[in-house]
Amino acid sequence: MKIVATIAELRSLRPKLAGPVGFVPTMGYLHEGHLVLVRQARAENPSLVVSIFVNPTQFGPHEDFKQYPRDPERDLALLEKEGADVVFIPSAEEIYPPDFNSWVEVGKLAERLEGAARPGHFRGVATVVARLFNIVQPDKAYFGQKDAQQLIVIKKMAADLGMDLEVIAVPTVREPDGLAMSSRNTYLNDEERKQAVVLYQALNLAQKLYAGGEKDAKAILRQMTALIQQQPLADIEYISIADAETLEELDTVRPPALVSMAVRFGKTRLIDNVVV
Repeated sequence: MKIVATIAELRSLRPKLAGPVGFVPTMGYLHEGHLVLVRQARAENPSLVVSIFVNPTQFGPHEDFKQYPRDPERDLALLEKEGADVVFIPSAEEIYPPDFNSWVEVGKLAERLEGAARPGHFRGVATVVARLFNIVQPDKAYFGQKDAQQLIVIKKMAADLGMDLEVIAVPTVREPDGLAMSSRNTYLNDEERKQAVVLYQALNLAQKLYAGGEKDAKAILRQMTALIQQQPLADIEYISIADAETLEELDTVRPPALVSMAVRFGKTRLIDNVVV
């Protein structure tokens, strides 16, 4: 496994990698959710590149960029065990030189849901992913369904900009009680962690109601809200039922519909979703 920190190093290695090349971009502090992406990419491609970069431009001024968990030594040990060929760990200055001034905007898709709650977030995401795609030149890139809107935005960006690669969605990986795996789960105290499983329960409720014939989005949202509010530490930021391609809110649920939410437990903001 080769560890590189500069674009020049990676570009010198890239022609030597047997194709197709799989790519998994991460912000590090790897957990089983990341490793599932890595294993699928490893299984489907002769060569595998993984990046570790906590991207400052996708964090708002009052978000947790400085506190975001980091453990690069552990990450590298895990990636070596999983058989990564190249790990790209650039500095912020390498990705964003002092004169950097080009940004990728993905229109209305990036303005709804997470985009409305975190202004500028998807500009940072789309820009760094476009930058990494141009640097790595992968044939296939792997992203988790847990970040559903991110996945939709990246697929749209890649299509609109004519990028010659396949963006592959990998199902959400969950803890045994259903909580979606996330690096931010480490912020939860014991009681917050216990109550956070209500997100998964609310998504299951939505699926059950839809399967039982309920098509009124507002009725489903009311029942989901009531369930989450039973947990005293849960502070709902939004719950949405939207078209899974345009992210426009639905009055009548029709597949594919994205049921998604952002809920705070103390200082920790968690997101989750399911497609019905």
